Amino acid sequence: MLRILILGGIGDAVELAAKVANIPGIEAIASLAGRTREPANLVGNVRIGGFGGVVGLVSYLREMQIDLLIDATHPFANQISENAAAATEEVGIPRLMVIRPPWKKLEDDCWLEVENNLAAAAVLANQAKRVFLTIGRQEIATFAHLQEIWFLMRMIDPPNNDVVLPPGLILCDRGPFTLENEQEILIKYNIDTIVTKNSGGNATYPKIIAARKLGIKVVMVNRPLIPPGERVPDVESAVQWLLNKLEFL
Repeated sequence: MLRILILGGIGDAVELAAKVANIPGIEAIASLAGRTREPANLVGNVRIGGFGGVVGLVSYLREMQIDLLIDATHPFANQISENAAAATEEVGIPRLMVIRPPWKKLEDDCWLEVENNLAAAAVLANQAKRVFLTIGRQEIATFAHLQEIWFLMRMIDPPNNDVVLPPGLILCDRGPFTLENEQEILIKYNIDTIVTKNSGGNATYPKIIAARKLGIKVVMVNRPLIPPGERVPDVESAVQWLLNKLEFL
């Protein structure tokens, strides 16, 4: 019996946990960071919360006798990915990263690529009036000083009460989103610029298509560096990786 730990919180982790639950010889524990207050339903054993850094994760892997770790976290959750790399190396167990491909700029896209949210905020100054901000709620305060810009801020959960917000409107919603929905939002709120992270995947890509069709600028926050290691682009490949590991038991 293989015991695996799935680090997640996005659709890939949910899908992977559901598929793994049907594989004989594998016991999976899915771990969520707890940033989403009502996470999507996961199949099987689920834990919520952090581990306490590398030391805490090492202790958990040993205590729970984890044989394999699959990192299916968000492409921008680089800290937990770094911790997972260090912890699995110390414990001496295999680690796999599920890294979905980033979105690629097409000929008709009007993108300005930046390295982080601070750079995105700097780009908006004096260049945008009505912004569709789709970076989640964790770093929303980065844009609070831009008082001359109106923001439509979409996130799964509302921000904490003590967070300083930029002027505008909060829209709580969870993907996947349709092209029709995204076009309607951009037109209704007279959006001239979108700010988004290059998360990849299909769930939120319709806003990129809508921006392309409507000629709207996109400030695209590039992904942070990820640790080296074995990686696959999708859930199906991760399942095959697990099946290959089972063959050697």
